[in-house]
Amino acid sequence: YYDCRQRPFRVFGLLPPDEDVPCFKRMPDAAARAVGDSVREFSRNTAGGRLRFVTDSPEIHIRAVMPFIRRMPKFTFSGSAGFDLYTDDRYAGTFMPPLDMQDGYSAALFLPTQGEHTVTIHFPLYSNVAQLSVGLRHGAAVKPCAGYRYSVPVVYYGSSITQGACASRPGNAYENIISREWDCDHVNLGFNGSARGEQVVADYIASLTMSAFVFDYDHNAPDPEHLQRTHRPMFERIRKQHPGLPVIMVSRPNVHLSAEEIRRREIIESTCRQAVEQGDRNVYFIDGSRIMERFGGDSGTVDNCHPNDLGFMCMAKVIGETIGAVLQGKRPG
Repeated sequence: YYDCRQRPFRVFGLLPPDEDVPCFKRMPDAAARAVGDSVREFSRNTAGGRLRFVTDSPEIHIRAVMPFIRRMPKFTFSGSAGFDLYTDDRYAGTFMPPLDMQDGYSAALFLPTQGEHTVTIHFPLYSNVAQLSVGLRHGAAVKPCAGYRYSVPVVYYGSSITQGACASRPGNAYENIISREWDCDHVNLGFNGSARGEQVVADYIASLTMSAFVFDYDHNAPDPEHLQRTHRPMFERIRKQHPGLPVIMVSRPNVHLSAEEIRRREIIESTCRQAVEQGDRNVYFIDGSRIMERFGGDSGTVDNCHPNDLGFMCMAKVIGETIGAVLQGKRPG
């Protein structure tokens, strides 16, 4: 067994445990605390976290220490608390968490093909992880992975949907799908019920090094007036620090919009339109109401809000087309 924080293993999308916060986290505790208690809580969920390495071991085991495990009625346990295994970006299985686990679990998977593979283990979307150990067959090689083609991360900010609710397993969250499709690193700053475009979180995001920024916090804005007050200022604070950064604005991915939801979409689109009118050539708007029409329609959610796997695949296809284009230095079609 190997500690995942030791070389040659590499953890992406997460900050390591420390004395103040003895579990992995998605943003520094001081920054999360400055935003609010809810963001501080959800920032310790490991959505978007990935462990990567190369091995020829025919079997892979994990031992996870998990001080907090989230159980939700509409969210599969494998999504909220499980780990996904990919070999060479192909799904190899899920380390299934037992329903009665209390503070972590152990599990094993046997690989379908022999030889050396680049392994990616996706962390749980809605639980905390204090420690992850990886077990390999005795005598198996273990090497560092080559890294991502696009090593500067795409940063995502938004609601519970951004965090990954309600994918059946971590690898099916749309950001993880895009990461595999385009071989790009990313950071998931989705916070369940807690993303409200606050100035302090905008300043934190503006301090990051990014290849692109995607933001979609429509669902967490209490009302259209709040969205109106915060959406454009958040964009402008980030744009001031990153004049050439590709910024992608997404409205809520609901198929059938109410009058209020149409108003919200107009607010988001107006932020993009005004930026373009002022000469910004690297800002893009994606109409969320059209994301699922290509495949699933209203079959793409579990509750007329949170995507299921079909809904997340639709999001990955539509948003991923824009991300792929800007990563290649092209303008989206």
